Amino acid sequence: MLLSRTTRDLAATHLPEGRSLRELGSHRLKDLQHPEQIFRQAIDPTIGFQGFQARSLAFSTELDGDLNRPAVALITALAKAFIENDGTLAEINPLVVTKDNRVLAADAKFYIDDNADFRHKDLFELQDKSQDDALEVIAWIASQPWCSGKVGMFGISWGGFNALQVAARKPPALKAIVTICSTDDRYEDDVHYKGGTVINEMLGWAATMLAYSSRPPDPEIVGKKWRKMWMERLKNEPFLLIPWLQHPHRDAYWKHGSVCEDWAAIEAPALIVGGWNDAYSNAVPRLMKGLRTTRKAIIGPWAHKYPHFAVPEPRIGFLQEMLRWWDQWLKGEAAGVTRDPDFRYYIMEAYKPLSFPERIGGRWVGDSFWGFGHVDTKKWHLNEGAIGGSAGPEKALTISSKQTTGADGGEYCIIWLGPEFPGDQRRDDSQSLVFDSPVLITDMDIVGQPAVELDFSVDRPVASVAVRLNDVWPTGEVTRITYHVQNLCMRESRENPKPLEPGKRYRMKIKMDDIAWRVPKGHRLRVSISTSYFPLMWPAPEPVTLTVHTGKSYVHVPIRKEIASEAPLSWKPAEAAKPVAMKERKKAWNRRETKIDEKTGALSIEIVDDFGEQELKPHGLIIHGAGREAFAILPDDPLSAKMETHWTEERRRGKWSTRTETYGRLTATKTHWIVWGKIDAFEGKKKVFTKEFNEKIERKLQ
Repeated sequence: MLLSRTTRDLAATHLPEGRSLRELGSHRLKDLQHPEQIFRQAIDPTIGFQGFQARSLAFSTELDGDLNRPAVALITALAKAFIENDGTLAEINPLVVTKDNRVLAADAKFYIDDNADFRHKDLFELQDKSQDDALEVIAWIASQPWCSGKVGMFGISWGGFNALQVAARKPPALKAIVTICSTDDRYEDDVHYKGGTVINEMLGWAATMLAYSSRPPDPEIVGKKWRKMWMERLKNEPFLLIPWLQHPHRDAYWKHGSVCEDWAAIEAPALIVGGWNDAYSNAVPRLMKGLRTTRKAIIGPWAHKYPHFAVPEPRIGFLQEMLRWWDQWLKGEAAGVTRDPDFRYYIMEAYKPLSFPERIGGRWVGDSFWGFGHVDTKKWHLNEGAIGGSAGPEKALTISSKQTTGADGGEYCIIWLGPEFPGDQRRDDSQSLVFDSPVLITDMDIVGQPAVELDFSVDRPVASVAVRLNDVWPTGEVTRITYHVQNLCMRESRENPKPLEPGKRYRMKIKMDDIAWRVPKGHRLRVSISTSYFPLMWPAPEPVTLTVHTGKSYVHVPIRKEIASEAPLSWKPAEAAKPVAMKERKKAWNRRETKIDEKTGALSIEIVDDFGEQELKPHGLIIHGAGREAFAILPDDPLSAKMETHWTEERRRGKWSTRTETYGRLTATKTHWIVWGKIDAFEGKKKVFTKEFNEKIERKLQ
């Protein structure tokens, strides 16, 4: 079926002789040999598409009998969508009939008039021109005389996202990808939401992009037009916090670009790389499980960095690993990558709480598909104050955590700018329900995704929880092994959350982040549950009391078996290209300060990352950048929560000098988010541009 503005016609094809409707996908309208088999209905724009026209087209294409009603409904909906959305072309090809007589659009195209974007901002914001650009670049590379016609794509963070997203578009020349520190699901655990809760990284990253995108073009590259380009850039600069908060649930905005929506779309072999201390570690096993193509995984102890210069160490010869991957899939050489274990990962040795660990001890192991056959998940009861192998008496334990709980939670996405790791959990545990195991008599390797299964109730319609699996040292220190934060309104669905009924008992299994961690003998495991975890998780609109029913709640711990014959994995030494020649003019420095007011109990956290000042020797550009974040909250008032950011970006060379100052702030009422942001741009000492953002956004069960 085809709807075109140029003809104002809705056209349908009669089934070619000897063809079934299921086979019609190979016969595009323009390619049909028999124009008499194309049936048209002209659309009068003054009265719109009429029901009799839809019935006529359905009958013409032999969609009659039981098929007529669903066919008419589909044709009518197509015409309605076309008119309401200023369509220029709508095509369904193929249209299929299922065995149970449903009429479905198996594939479709829909084009919208570019001049109508102001009327359909919700649709145009889904457009990702970067993917289209990537397709063109790949095609151009493949066509060059120096290229074999086979292209690979890799990247970290958003570059890793892009590798997955572009692979899902199936460009013919793209034969392999490497995705590093990325995610398959832009809603579930990107820098916006986690478990349906608003996380502080949302403003943090929006502020970062506001600063980075406000920097001017370099006059040495673009010439005299740099100022005009800069002003145009600043005028159109978005504050991404606003659209992110406007989409609080897992809708089309987030599904777009989430490759988990269609695993089978990725056909290029994929090397998937992550770090246990990166925000995107969960995506590695999800991709390994979901993809249908050849895939391999590497997970080290690292934060959000490439493995050949990552921290915490140990680093690996990652560039050599990538060369093996490219040799196999782009050159057709037998590089042996298909014989590698499916998962190569690092089991971290326990370490005492440290906000800046430079190296984590442990060992490398290799397993097939996340330890199948090697990992056994134990289910233990949460009893009063304890983790037990058998159920204790059922008791209703309550917790209403102070809003300052979470002060030692560290950063959501650790990028290694400073002391970002979680600290000693004793202070947060004192405001949590805790359940301790007996002292371990043997070492325990936790490998996979621990979970808590809660039988619970709350006293408010909107509530969130933080669950943590901790390592309790004989000397008293408590290290966080893994965790998760969960909006309980999304206990059934991220797309269609439901308010909680106060006092009603619910069950929910909350999966924590994947991890590989050795708990030594003599230590204890601890499950900690709190109703607050600020600033990592934004608090619920009202203080929440959570009731957990012991004896009916559980913890699930995946434990890897000892393998006597296991051979240790080894890597080539880390290698890297020589960095660009640079003169350090001012040293980088960072600071993280956490304060609790002794009189009021108010929590304040200030983070400063000054990246220093450098002169790039090849062209003399001098750069400086600094980011500042501040958090504040009162212990008994979730509506007192506040986050503020301030970034400085400077660029200069000779007499040319620019600076941008960007600001962000997020607060909330019970019903709305209050967003403020600002850009100030300077040329020399003169302010040449300013722009403010002010937005009030409904919270919608957040």
